[in-house]
Amino acid sequence: MSARTVSVLTRTRLRPSARDPRQDRKQLRQWLGLATYLHNYSKNFASTVRPLSQLLKADATWSWRPEHQAAFDTVKTCLSTAPVLMLPDHSKPFHVVCDASDFAIGCALMQLDDEGRERVVSYQSRQLKPAERNYPVHDKELLAMRYTLIKFRVYLLSEQTFAVYTNHA
Repeated sequence: MSARTVSVLTRTRLRPSARDPRQDRKQLRQWLGLATYLHNYSKNFASTVRPLSQLLKADATWSWRPEHQAAFDTVKTCLSTAPVLMLPDHSKPFHVVCDASDFAIGCALMQLDDEGRERVVSYQSRQLKPAERNYPVHDKELLAMRYTLIKFRVYLLSEQTFAVYTNHA
């Protein structure tokens, strides 16, 4: 943590030596617990971990396949090279970016730094519930916007105005 930024401590990052979740459900659950703890540093976290979380369902049979390995490797890489996030500056306006896919919704709280570059303050995402997956695209985008406003309300309520960016208006 510096004066205006925050990052994951090196010892907290998911390193290649981290526990191997391919052994069984218990190991995967523990590994996903740590990964979820660090999810604010990862863009599209929920959609990336979806294949892994599907293995944890009660009716799923344990079978580690290439798509699980790919998801595991992607999450490990994303979190071991986690970006430096900007600390919120309440004297500057916030803007949020939200998006929806077939299986997840996600958003980012952003601000411009002193040099005018967009910087991420926080990422948030979650998987869609089975009923939500049936929504039309514009309803999924609206759901993502609602999720964004709820997750970042402590930052946005203090603002007179803020911008919301989505790709389906």
